[in-house]
Amino acid sequence: MFTSVLMIEKPLTSIDVDFVTTLHGDEAVSFIVLMQPRGDQADLLLRAIDDVAMGELKEAVREGDEPEGKEARKPAERALEHSLAVLRAAGSEAVGQIVEDHPLDKLKTVVDESGADEVIVLTAPHYVEEFFHRDWASRARHKVGVPVLKLFAHSE
Repeated sequence: MFTSVLMIEKPLTSIDVDFVTTLHGDEAVSFIVLMQPRGDQADLLLRAIDDVAMGELKEAVREGDEPEGKEARKPAERALEHSLAVLRAAGSEAVGQIVEDHPLDKLKTVVDESGADEVIVLTAPHYVEEFFHRDWASRARHKVGVPVLKLFAHSE
C-alpha cells in the first residue's frame, strides 16, 4: 500500500479528497494526516497579505477574528476528524494528529517512523512565504527524504 503524509491547515473539501485519493490511480493509498492549527499573531499579517493578493479583501479583514494559539485547538480537532472521516468514506485508510510545535520536525519523524512514500502539502496559497521559499513544501523538500507534492486546497 502507498503511504502519503498529508499536511493540512483546514478541513478537506470533497474536491480535495477526490484529488488526493486519485493521484495514484487505482493503487490503494493510506493517509497520515497532520493538521496544523492556526499560528500565532506573527502569522496574522502574512495571512492578511495573502488574502489581499488573492483579491479576498473581506477575508483579510476577518483574519483577526480567527482563533489563534490554544483557542485554535478545538477547531483544528474538528477539522482533523472531518478530514479523516471523508478520506475513509472515499475508501482510503486514514489516521491523523494535531501538530502544535515544529510541524516540519514532526513531519520528518512521521515520515521516518511510517516509511511514507511521499508528502502532500495541501494548503491555501501563501504568496509571501512561497516567494521566500519559507512555506511548508519548500522547507520539507530539504528535510524529509521523500518526494514532496504541493497542492492548493479548495473551498466549498
